[in-house]
Amino acid sequence: MFYWVVKAVLWPFLHFVFRPWAEGVDNVPKEGPVILAGNHLSFADHFFGALFLPRKVISLGKAEYFTGRGLKGMFSRAFFSGVGTVPIDRSGGKASEAALRTGLRILRDDQVLGIYPEGTRSPDGRLYKGKTGVARLALESRAPVVPWAMIDTFEMMPPGRPFPRFGIRPGVKYGKPLDFSRYYGMENDRLVLRAVTDEIMYALMELSGQEYVDKYAASAKVEMVRAAREAS
Repeated sequence: MFYWVVKAVLWPFLHFVFRPWAEGVDNVPKEGPVILAGNHLSFADHFFGALFLPRKVISLGKAEYFTGRGLKGMFSRAFFSGVGTVPIDRSGGKASEAALRTGLRILRDDQVLGIYPEGTRSPDGRLYKGKTGVARLALESRAPVVPWAMIDTFEMMPPGRPFPRFGIRPGVKYGKPLDFSRYYGMENDRLVLRAVTDEIMYALMELSGQEYVDKYAASAKVEMVRAAREAS
């Protein structure tokens, strides 16, 4: 219920101030389990990604969003709960497996799961290599995967910027559902998981128009920090 209250409040405000747009909304199935696999450009993606959909979108977010203290922590918990985020531990190992189980449970309930295969926000607006968790979710749940591309949210609010730039209209493009039924039963094959993930990232590249980088975004961030230190 809280999700719909937040959405009812946000939609008129964001529409008036930013005039967001969307394409391909009808590509998202009206019922049944759906995986929305998207690029991740900005904190603003949390605001605009699901705005145009009549279905609730549940996303997996880092547990730190829900563990803060004081007024800031309370606001963070309220906001991420309001936009449909479920907290997960992203430390790897058993925590990654628990996150997968959480995602599968959401899909078994015939809900819409939003996921960012890059694992973190792009540091420079380019599209980075996807992690194979999205492929495991797709093959184990047998849910259709809809590519979900954010447009111009990096220009509006890049990582590190606390407030959005005005005058930039963010957009969302929903691609046609991807069918991976030819791989069902092969979710333990690492080559298959990589092939499925790469196909999803290629669809996102086509939809978003981003330049693709064949490395993980987290690694690119580390390299950028190191380069900045060496240059100073």
